Amino acid sequence: MVRPRTLGELKKSNYRSESVKDEMRRNLLRKLESNEPIFPGIIGFDDTVIPQISNAVLSRHNFILLGLRGQAKSRILRSLVMLLDEEVPFIAGCEINDDPLEPICRACHQRLEECGDATPIDYLSQEQRFVEKLATPDVTIADIIGDLDPIKAARGGHALSSELTIHYGLLPRANRGIFAINELPDLAGKIQVGLFNIMQEGDVQIKGYPVRLPLDVALVFTANPEDYTARGKIITPLKDRIGSEIRTHYPSAIEHGMAITAQEAWTDRESDARPLIPQFVREVIESIAFEARQEKKIDKRSGVSQRMPITCLENVVSNAERRALRNRESKAVARLADVYAALPSLTGKFELEYEGEIKGADSVAREIIRAATARVFKKYFDGVPLHPIVQWFELGGNLKYAEGAPAEEIFGQFKKIQGLLERTQPLGVKPKDDPAMLVAAAEFVLEGLYALKKISRNEELGYHVEHRRAEPAAEEPGPVSSRRRPLN
Repeated sequence: MVRPRTLGELKKSNYRSESVKDEMRRNLLRKLESNEPIFPGIIGFDDTVIPQISNAVLSRHNFILLGLRGQAKSRILRSLVMLLDEEVPFIAGCEINDDPLEPICRACHQRLEECGDATPIDYLSQEQRFVEKLATPDVTIADIIGDLDPIKAARGGHALSSELTIHYGLLPRANRGIFAINELPDLAGKIQVGLFNIMQEGDVQIKGYPVRLPLDVALVFTANPEDYTARGKIITPLKDRIGSEIRTHYPSAIEHGMAITAQEAWTDRESDARPLIPQFVREVIESIAFEARQEKKIDKRSGVSQRMPITCLENVVSNAERRALRNRESKAVARLADVYAALPSLTGKFELEYEGEIKGADSVAREIIRAATARVFKKYFDGVPLHPIVQWFELGGNLKYAEGAPAEEIFGQFKKIQGLLERTQPLGVKPKDDPAMLVAAAEFVLEGLYALKKISRNEELGYHVEHRRAEPAAEEPGPVSSRRRPLN
């Protein structure tokens, strides 16, 4: 189908103007009726956040997403473009994407008077109709609304008070689209005033000159509750004009978190050592984030971003890849040792309370890994008899190996421990499987026993059992009549 290229052709095509919010509402209704996913790739919000966003869109509200860092707020805002039409017409060359049938800027009005139905038409794609701004304290009203341009005035011979001299800011350039502001509380109060004025009344003042700009735009924002006191606040009149406040959250189930991490982490790599990530390693990595969000030594107001398990998994794969290439192995199987090697990807992702600051970020991270390992270990080995393995260590056995040792070498040492390789079956690993996978599973068993304090581990002895010296038994007190009297 040939697209109209002039205003006259557009009129003949029976095109009807429609506001952005009506357009988003129409497309959302279509998705709901056909059971299409509204925001593909957004996991864990199906019963909470997404229904609330749907209600806001159906109500034609401007809305704000309120939540801690790493809760997919920005990703949701960018996904809103999928509720827009694939393309819409605008007057070619217009700085603010004027609707050919309902222009709002002075330049377009003059152009229509000159060209009439021959006025050229161009088209905006979905992506071009989304404008995003990260709020920072140095943002000015000129950045958002616009400013007078003396050069335009001089070249065109216009008075400075003329609309033809305006250099438009980001908000007018988002006309007929979506304008998103991330971290709204960081925006200075006077800039927020400019926002709610144009949201409600559709007019602004630029350098003291009143300008009428009835923009057609959907405004969406994000904010972190911590920022309300840490860096700024949203002024009350602006909050009053935001239709819906929607709270985001971290994944409520391990499965949701693992799905997000698997989707976002870069693990599909081209390498001579093919990366393999056992399921139990993925579960430990995801459980680290869940444990960190409950840890008293970590500041809960700051939150623990979903980026933590994502970067951790990437580091785990990298460490396994490096070890495999160094040992000339064809498979890079991730192990629990790789999780400890990924500490640098964890310690920068949380803020510590006073007690945590005393212990140090590395120590807190190691405790969290241990707790996460115990959580996953109990899931697989609840009721599984492991006393033969513990007994081997209690009889004086100890196991020490270099973290970067080849899988075959470690496998030979694991075979000496009675029952160890046989106990990997709850993990879906059988004694006849690949040695690298058996090593990863057996190491998880040992780490699980260590996490539950059944055995010990240190750099000097490796895995072992600490034998305490037997203390002399206290003398049992006998009957009073049989006690020996002290000599005088």
